[in-house]
Amino acid sequence: MNEKQLSHQLSYLLRHAPHEAGLTLQPGGWVPLEPLLAHLNVTREQIERVVAASDKQRFALAVDGLNGHQIRANQGHSVPVDLELTPQTPPAVLYHGTFPAALDAIRREGLRAMNRHHVHLSPDVETARRVGARRGPAVVLTVRADRMHVAGWLFYCSENGVWLVDSVAIEFLEMT
Repeated sequence: MNEKQLSHQLSYLLRHAPHEAGLTLQPGGWVPLEPLLAHLNVTREQIERVVAASDKQRFALAVDGLNGHQIRANQGHSVPVDLELTPQTPPAVLYHGTFPAALDAIRREGLRAMNRHHVHLSPDVETARRVGARRGPAVVLTVRADRMHVAGWLFYCSENGVWLVDSVAIEFLEMT
């Protein structure tokens, strides 16, 4: 299995289907590394290379004195998990990358988490553009996070700098 395939498998198992590898997400989204290695038939070194090479820093590795080596996906889960994130004050403006076909629904409903735990927001336009370009031409939306925060919305920042919020109402979106 090459590194790209391994990254896809890790994303799938750690974010969407841990049960397929006999895993249960612990608080923080952590799972023991050893059973995952056995399930994927890979080495710790292969996993470490994928984690280190991930351009979006999708994964984190840790060594816990009680539990040994552990791994988690930093965000993007569709299965129940408590990532143990604490609310933070966001920057005044954040960005969301999407594609043209999604705009009609966004204009009607704002940004929704869909089958994920949170809406993912980027701290800069370029990152949002890369995210939006995964499905074709990118559209970057500006989110008035400062106004949302004052209105009581909770924001979290994942370990890799992705901002998370439950949803974004249309009144906090600027579509250019």
